[in-house]
Amino acid sequence: MPQMYFHCSNTKTFFVDRRGAVVDHLAEAHDYATRVVQAVTNQRRLEDWRDWVLYVSDDLGDELFAVPFTFVLGKPH
Repeated sequence: MPQMYFHCSNTKTFFVDRRGAVVDHLAEAHDYATRVVQAVTNQRRLEDWRDWVLYVSDDLGDELFAVPFTFVLGKPH
């Protein structure tokens, strides 16, 4: 089971995930990434999240995929 890390950033700030999570496969990592985005945005509802991206990397530091927050949150109405 690989260890993956879920870093978040925008043009001004970068949050490094130092703990990571053990996942079985990429589909599980994508589901976990979606939950991370939802948890972050639920904690700070007033922030504009449109330029934020979550980057998933493996234990070697290689980026596996990225999830723009807008993919999870949808477009503002």
